[in-house]
Amino acid sequence: MNTPKTRDFLLDNYKALLIFLVVVGHFIEEGYDSNPFLYELKWFIVSFHMPAFIFVSGYFSKKQASLGRLIQRLIIPYLVYEVMYYLLYTLIIHKETKLYLLYPKFSLWYLMALFVWRFITPYIRRIPAAIHIPFAILAGLLMGCSSMDDNFLSIPRIVVFYPFFLAGIHFNREWLSKYRSKITKVLAGLLLCLGCVYLYADPIHRNLSPKIFYGRYNYEYLELSDMDGMCIRLLCYGISFALTYLLMFLIPDRKILCSCLGNRTMSIYLFHGLVYSSFKQATDLLEHIYTWWEVLALFGLCIFLVWIFSRKPFVDFTNDVAKIELPRGPRRPRKRYKKGTCSS
Repeated sequence: MNTPKTRDFLLDNYKALLIFLVVVGHFIEEGYDSNPFLYELKWFIVSFHMPAFIFVSGYFSKKQASLGRLIQRLIIPYLVYEVMYYLLYTLIIHKETKLYLLYPKFSLWYLMALFVWRFITPYIRRIPAAIHIPFAILAGLLMGCSSMDDNFLSIPRIVVFYPFFLAGIHFNREWLSKYRSKITKVLAGLLLCLGCVYLYADPIHRNLSPKIFYGRYNYEYLELSDMDGMCIRLLCYGISFALTYLLMFLIPDRKILCSCLGNRTMSIYLFHGLVYSSFKQATDLLEHIYTWWEVLALFGLCIFLVWIFSRKPFVDFTNDVAKIELPRGPRRPRKRYKKGTCSS
């Protein structure tokens, strides 16, 4: 008799935190420069939220999927949501665009990236981890030297963020359980607090752009030399990995109010961008977040969007799109052989 699969509440809670930060990170994009708190918050969020999200995605991608399955679960949804964004842009918010299927709109790059990572990783893993992980990091550093279009097939982000996916693939959940203790939680909390204090006091990062963590832009765009860019990106890798692991020591490992969001993050991720794009195009409210009341109102909006897009209609739609099957050609009849004969 099969027993029902139990949820890993620690990772569910982690994913719930990360998807909330994804939504907040997008909604403060337009106005963080004019608000000191949002400015530092933006730096904090971008320093780890997508690396951690990709890390968790890698952890849940240990089982190899067939090409047909990957197309069904990732490429078909990508095409469906590309059309949805295109219709929103052209018919509702009247933003000039075309149906550029090779240039993912807004956050849809993640579907494209997941497809590539899940497809190539079984082949990459044939190479020892001591080789392929450093090589992936080196590729991410060198990607910033390229003059490739920053959004073509999401290639820059696919390359830059791939080490986090690989780290998730290799992550041993038992290791985390073994070392999660009161002491490690206190140490992780202290290190995180020290990091926040340093971020607040550090004047150097104010001369840079948070886009150094985006993985999308080359060093020339970021106004960095190739050598400076690679050094800074290597530092970014270190910060992102450190925060990804530190927070896992602090996340509750029991069921809490937001645990149910853990398996609903995809619908939130895909739908919130439609609302953000509408806000951005139709109003300049997001550019003028100055007071604490405005900040709290913005957070309230983000919480509401996370809640509404985790409801059954949106989750069901997301799941149904991922279940669309490719049309199959006519099946060839199997050739039967008489007893006592053999095929050539």
